[in-house]
Amino acid sequence: MPSHAHPSPDQAGPADPLQRERAHLAASRAALRAMREDAQALNIKDVTANWVNAEVLQGEIDARIKALADLSGTPLFFGRLDYLHAPGIDLAEGASKGAAQSASGKGGGGRRAGENFYVGRRHVHDADGDPMVIDWRAPVSQPFYRASKKDPMDLKLRRRFGYTGGELTAYEDEHLTDPAEAETTSALLQAEIERPRVGPMRDIVATIQPEQDEIVRAGIGGTVCVQGAPGTGKTAVGLHRVAYLLYAHRERLARSGTLVIGPNRSFLQYIEQVLPALGELEVKQATIDDLVGHVEVRGTDDAATATVKGDARMAEVLRRAVRAHVTPPQEPCVVVRGSRRWRVPAYELQEIVQELLDRDIRYGAAREALPQRIAHAVLVRMEQAGEAPDDRVQDAVARNAAVKTAVKAIWPPVDPAKLVLRLLSDADFLAEHAAGILTDEEQKAILWPQPGSGKRAPRGVRSAKWSSADAVLVDEATDLVTRTHSLGHVVLDEAQDLSPMQYRAVGRRCSTGSATILGDIAQGTTPWATDTWEQALAHLGKPGAAVEELTQGFRVPREVIAYASRLLPAIAPDLTEATSIRESAGDFEIRAVRPADLAAAVLAACRDALAEEGSVGLIAADARIPVLRTALEEAGITCLPPGAETSAEARLTLVPATLAKGLEYDYVVLDEPAAIVDGEPDERTGLRRLYVCLTRPVSGLTIVHAAELPERLAGG
Repeated sequence: MPSHAHPSPDQAGPADPLQRERAHLAASRAALRAMREDAQALNIKDVTANWVNAEVLQGEIDARIKALADLSGTPLFFGRLDYLHAPGIDLAEGASKGAAQSASGKGGGGRRAGENFYVGRRHVHDADGDPMVIDWRAPVSQPFYRASKKDPMDLKLRRRFGYTGGELTAYEDEHLTDPAEAETTSALLQAEIERPRVGPMRDIVATIQPEQDEIVRAGIGGTVCVQGAPGTGKTAVGLHRVAYLLYAHRERLARSGTLVIGPNRSFLQYIEQVLPALGELEVKQATIDDLVGHVEVRGTDDAATATVKGDARMAEVLRRAVRAHVTPPQEPCVVVRGSRRWRVPAYELQEIVQELLDRDIRYGAAREALPQRIAHAVLVRMEQAGEAPDDRVQDAVARNAAVKTAVKAIWPPVDPAKLVLRLLSDADFLAEHAAGILTDEEQKAILWPQPGSGKRAPRGVRSAKWSSADAVLVDEATDLVTRTHSLGHVVLDEAQDLSPMQYRAVGRRCSTGSATILGDIAQGTTPWATDTWEQALAHLGKPGAAVEELTQGFRVPREVIAYASRLLPAIAPDLTEATSIRESAGDFEIRAVRPADLAAAVLAACRDALAEEGSVGLIAADARIPVLRTALEEAGITCLPPGAETSAEARLTLVPATLAKGLEYDYVVLDEPAAIVDGEPDERTGLRRLYVCLTRPVSGLTIVHAAELPERLAGG
């Protein structure tokens, strides 16, 4: 594969291809600036009916201006496609109307047959509306990711570009229909994959691989679950899938909404720049705790308690407790209107109530329907007596004091938080509704302190020390009363660590939409971590969803992933071992020291890592973080918290093992693996936590230990 690099554009003659590409880049940047200036110059003073419309329209214009910003250090385009024949499709085929206009600049027209298409992060058109850069998500861009010698997809040439900062410095051509040219690995692609990681997670739009692209462009109609080994890019795939769906179904998702769910705030800070770099500024991000924030979380549960509270059986306990508030009527309902009295007997009220219970609709919806059902029974009697009531009469009867009194007695309002409070603090109430579902021991495990225990039980919702698991129960109870709003698409990352009840909470947010589920069974580090994706998808309410497996790594060096994979037989024996396409084996070293020398050896390893280019992560058991922070401060080495953006002055992040998941660093110094394993409630969970920590580096890993390494890692 020919690769061409020129040290300086000044050395290139007028006919030099690199110079021509640089000229196109300069012209494209000028066109982008013109597009932004056009947006800034829009005057909406005379086109809006009122100030509300003006505010909405101005907000859309501001978002457009922001999306058109030219990021100087980010390549405007990274590839070029030369077709043999006309593509046969509009540039934005399959996209929404807005996306179609964005892709072509002319509602789907623009350049077609016999011309080259530049592929970039966003669409750019010239003053005539002809595209200078095509959005990577447009159908015409797809061959950039999928074309091969076996299936050239009608491409004559695929060109990749190399950049230093924002300057175009090289290009590389693949002549896909030339039998004399062998298919080889792209040097520019390899260089981009192995480029040092500094700062937050970046997009992979220039390096998406065919198997990743299939997931990214999967239709919005179905849920996709991605089982991805460390470094296979599953998080990036999920984020790029959101960007693609927003492009292809923008109007639909603008109405229904999208959401990215991550395991913790550090992780969300780490990924927060990916979608904006792709021009998507409105996607919300949240943790599970954010989703279920009905109560203030101030307490914690031990593993056994949290496991029971997170069990899917709790959904039926809550359902029973909610429905138990319905009291079958024993007295008739008598409605007085003028001089007439209309009587609905108790047996008929019981039939109405039973019908609503049998329909199993939300408690609150049934409570709202009950007065109308009673009013309808009254209207039937009115008609039988020769009257001709209309809908206004029925509404008036439904608001009648007697009907309101009956509804309050039969179907009283339920406060979800108060219900869960009672369930967790009233042993008799819990026993009544958990009978045959939870054992006596399980009921005792989730009950709050009882009278005589020496601990004060909460008196109300505000005084209760709710745990994260409790908040999920409140969310379930809330949904039993009032339906949770469903979004158009949800991305759930690090999904293997969710409890069944947490899966249900996420599933409620996409009950009428679709989801992208990302995770790795081998990295499940909670006591309730899922064993199979089939179980997880069933709890999510998406049984039968497609499960795709990514095993080709792009981030973790070959030697490191091979070492970490020694743990797979103990932590996830059914998973395929990951491979790495990185040509560099990576720097890998194990340093055994005496206990008294451990801190000094860790500092030395950090200094060695800081001598290289890129970010450095010092990962250690949570219990050792204070000791290491003190040692770093005394040594004059600045350390950052997880998720914080690195800089030239501060490139080392001190990472507790429990927060390492999903993060990546060029170089990782791993402190005392045995302490990481011992910090978990059982050996399997500990080994999974260690597997996560071992697979965070991009360029090199140094393990420093004084205690014996776990058995499967000993011996090299």
